[in-house]
Amino acid sequence: MKNPAPMILFVNHIIISFIILSGCGPGTVRTVQKPDNKSLSALGYDLNNPDETFILPSILHEISGITVIDSSSVACVQDEAGIIFIYDLRKKTITQSVTFYGNGDYEDIARVDGIFYVLKSNGTLYKIPDMNRPVPAEEIRLKEIPHKDIEGLCYDSKDERLLIAPKDKADKDDDAEVKQGLYGFDLKTGELMNDPLIEFKLPAIKEFAASIIEPVEYNKKGDPKKPDIRFSPSAIAIHPVTGRLYLLSADDHMLFIFSLQGKIEYMTRLNPQIFNMAEGITFCQNGDMLISNEGQNGNASLLRFSYRQ
Repeated sequence: MKNPAPMILFVNHIIISFIILSGCGPGTVRTVQKPDNKSLSALGYDLNNPDETFILPSILHEISGITVIDSSSVACVQDEAGIIFIYDLRKKTITQSVTFYGNGDYEDIARVDGIFYVLKSNGTLYKIPDMNRPVPAEEIRLKEIPHKDIEGLCYDSKDERLLIAPKDKADKDDDAEVKQGLYGFDLKTGELMNDPLIEFKLPAIKEFAASIIEPVEYNKKGDPKKPDIRFSPSAIAIHPVTGRLYLLSADDHMLFIFSLQGKIEYMTRLNPQIFNMAEGITFCQNGDMLISNEGQNGNASLLRFSYRQ
């Protein structure tokens, strides 16, 4: 009989490997992608490798907006219900849910000290000054915004205002310069500011994209086609360290970076296997970035990317 030792060692190796892999989670193994060194160098984030991935409960399958409360908790809203959910990053569970209104198409959420603002797609803001006494929420109708589909909301602490980003263009018959505007709601006066703070010009965005994004399609002559950019903002946030505006376009699987003066500074494609439908973005005070994905055909997720200055 041959020495069985090599076979025993091989079997033990398989068993140990299985035990190690099983400890990574319930039936899942975290796959490390090739590092996104370009984004790591430009932004301080490896967008191909989240530092943490949180699989969200089914009630947040349609998660549409997030805002950081502190280093361990995030407030979330989902498309269909007027409820604010507090998700604990350490416990990996919802610790509080507060109803502020009925069913509707809620797209984003912002926090101003202890006050929450929730944005509905029709341009209505809901102000919730006290999470312990949320009903009735104050309704603020932003009728002056000439858009029908509004998705992005964040707090600009420097100028004490809310920033609001429509997903659609103001005039659907106009294919010229302005695609969308970024609007400001002055928290000191309680009124929408008269003119857009930024006018996003699609030709300029496409021209910038052609200069930095590697072409994926070519015409019959072999010349690269310009990137197909729809630019449909789904979420916005201001970086707490750099002061730049981060804008997600879920339909494009893209992340755009602008100065608050409206100059485009960076853009990058997002891996659709990681960002299947990126509908929410927010930052911790140290610069760590959180992005949420709607569930679609799978589970909704919350991704954390550590900031490396």
